[in-house]
Amino acid sequence: MSSLRQRYQFSVKPQEALLILITMFWGGTFLAVQYAVTLSDPFFFVGLRFATAALAVGLLSVKSLCGLTRLELKAGVSIGIAIALGYSLQTWGLQTIPSSKSAFITAMYVPLVPLLQWLCLGRMPGLMSWIGVALAFIGLVFLAGPDGNLLQMGQGEIITLIGAVAIAAEIILISAWAGKVDIKRVTVVQLATASLVSFMMMAPAGERVPPFSTGLLVVALGLGIFSAIIQVTMNWAQRSVSPTRATVIYTGEPVWAGIFGRMAGERLPAIALLGGACIVLGVLVSELKLKKKPASEQAVEQSEG
Repeated sequence: MSSLRQRYQFSVKPQEALLILITMFWGGTFLAVQYAVTLSDPFFFVGLRFATAALAVGLLSVKSLCGLTRLELKAGVSIGIAIALGYSLQTWGLQTIPSSKSAFITAMYVPLVPLLQWLCLGRMPGLMSWIGVALAFIGLVFLAGPDGNLLQMGQGEIITLIGAVAIAAEIILISAWAGKVDIKRVTVVQLATASLVSFMMMAPAGERVPPFSTGLLVVALGLGIFSAIIQVTMNWAQRSVSPTRATVIYTGEPVWAGIFGRMAGERLPAIALLGGACIVLGVLVSELKLKKKPASEQAVEQSEG
């Protein structure tokens, strides 16, 4: 038992504690977004949300913006496009599916990360990653509906799943540039890009600017400021927190969303809850790594045996 405790030491860094905190609040934003899409079309809302976020971070980073480099501009634009696609599609999907279901499908981005790394960077996923993907896929089948037929998934589920792919790309891009760029400058660029891309998508999607609504303004401003805090925290924390540990922490998002959804009166079928549990389990399993015991430890166990 003592050897087990020595091998697995559980400690939480301040950066990880902050990620845990924002993940908890992040789970609660699904309900807020679901309310917002009753007042506005998705692309306009996401554009307004991230315009507020970009303005909030920009006002705090006016002096440092003068030193913006080409690498930071490239990083910010790339991450911003991924953010715009991920959040816009997620918001679009929330028009037709419950917030709890949206959160669980969105969590698919975690096991998708190693698959994207394989396809884009040539890094073959390990055994645990493949098991995690399989569990998450089974969970998605359960979430698809009573018949569990992926071919009959509704529009909301499909759109949300595509959004999860975009969020997986965002995580990879943030990790790729973390430590190489200035946090504030990149955050302003990515938030401004996300806002601009979302507004540009309004015309192709046939959206119009909705009539003024106090409720919409309050939600957009609140989520905009919170989005700014999330992006700054993610960019700062992932300098010292590995992508593996970060994604495990983000696993709590659908769990908190499910809790808040339950409190708001949402009642997912038992099969859908089982599917959500499989996705969360798949997320956790995909981040486990099989490690060989050191030769010295193996020798001690053999001598004791």
